[in-house]
Amino acid sequence: MRNATGIVEVFGLVAAFCACDAGCKAADVTVEHFDKNKPANADSMPVPLIVAIKFRGTVPNVEAAVAAAAEAAEKVSGVVSTHIMTSTEEDTEKMLKLNAFDKN
Repeated sequence: MRNATGIVEVFGLVAAFCACDAGCKAADVTVEHFDKNKPANADSMPVPLIVAIKFRGTVPNVEAAVAAAAEAAEKVSGVVSTHIMTSTEEDTEKMLKLNAFDKN
């Protein structure tokens, strides 16, 4: 059985850590590597960096983690988007391991 995946994109690294902490405390989930994106319009954003937090677990646990993470991030700098995939395909699993934090 495949795990569900929940992704929460937030503005900034501080919000990402707060969101991750809240999501992990709210449910029995694991976390993939954070990912980052600095969009072309970064200067017009509340914080010029978007960070994605990826939770893994059962559907109910991922739903609870995403909800708690989004609530925590809203208190810091805001949420860009959230999404839950109830059964992640094998090729998508490979992509979830990628991240840009170790890239120059």
